[in-house]
Amino acid sequence: MKGVSLEALELHRRAVICDAHCDTLLRLERQEGSLGERSAAGHVDLPRLLEGGVTAQVFALFVEDVYLPAQALRRTLQLLDRFYRELAANPERMLLATCAADIRRAREEGKVAAILGLEGGEALDGTVATLRIYHRLGVRLLTLTWNRRNALADGLDEAHTDGGLTRLGVEVVKEMNRLGMLVDLAHLSPAGLADVLRVTTSPVIVSHANAQALCSHPRNLSDEQLRAVALTGGLVCATFVPRFIAPQNATLEHLLEHIVHMVRVAGEDHVGLGSDHDGFNPQETLADLPDVSYLPRLTDGLLRRGLSERVVEKVLGGNFLRVFEEVVG
Repeated sequence: MKGVSLEALELHRRAVICDAHCDTLLRLERQEGSLGERSAAGHVDLPRLLEGGVTAQVFALFVEDVYLPAQALRRTLQLLDRFYRELAANPERMLLATCAADIRRAREEGKVAAILGLEGGEALDGTVATLRIYHRLGVRLLTLTWNRRNALADGLDEAHTDGGLTRLGVEVVKEMNRLGMLVDLAHLSPAGLADVLRVTTSPVIVSHANAQALCSHPRNLSDEQLRAVALTGGLVCATFVPRFIAPQNATLEHLLEHIVHMVRVAGEDHVGLGSDHDGFNPQETLADLPDVSYLPRLTDGLLRRGLSERVVEKVLGGNFLRVFEEVVG
């Protein structure tokens, strides 16, 4: 790949690469096409995931406002059905990962390990029983809120209320700890994030956010929050969304600055990747990372920034795999 050193390419090929968040299922449900076909649209499909060297990809099940509140469960099941139809159509290139062994098996077989995540507690329809059903259907991650308020907690748009976890939210976090599901704090209000850190007995993740010290977008985390997530044994996954990287004219170099800062503040064991691919306007995409197939450029950039090969491998996916194995099994 142009502009990528041989050293970076070799490291990229041997690394486990995990992406903690994409919205590709929603894009496919709204548009024509399939995951198995290389597309000029969006950021992600199976050919480009494989070309980019991705070992494991979390596919989010996100419910749009138009389906709320009454049809959230139905819409989530529609997206889940879409995932399983894509899985059945592409058995030679993708497998469902419900444990760490599945991620390792995917790597050995040259496939993408697909991890299912719910984005927003609306999908639970107000009951912990529904969470258990989703777990039986293969879901291993729940982003407690999107920016809005739901029955579990307040999202960032409600941060002015200082509202955190509800009683149901506390119950859900405890049940996720018991079941072995990743608790994702992305989009959560500061009070909600603090509440989860008090309640959880397992490592948590923030699937797609950057450092507030470098870009003051409210979805980014303060240095104090970065350290607090790290203290659970979890990790924060750097996102490729331009407005979370720089106020304007975001570049790959800006993203690299975020990752280096997060490693310095949270520690080398507590930073990963969460692109949010297909969750933002493709026209706003970083010029050097137009889609997932260009990930070797990120690896090259991290090496250029002075991170050791060992630390780069952790950021690319080693840290996510460790946390996934500890929490999920």
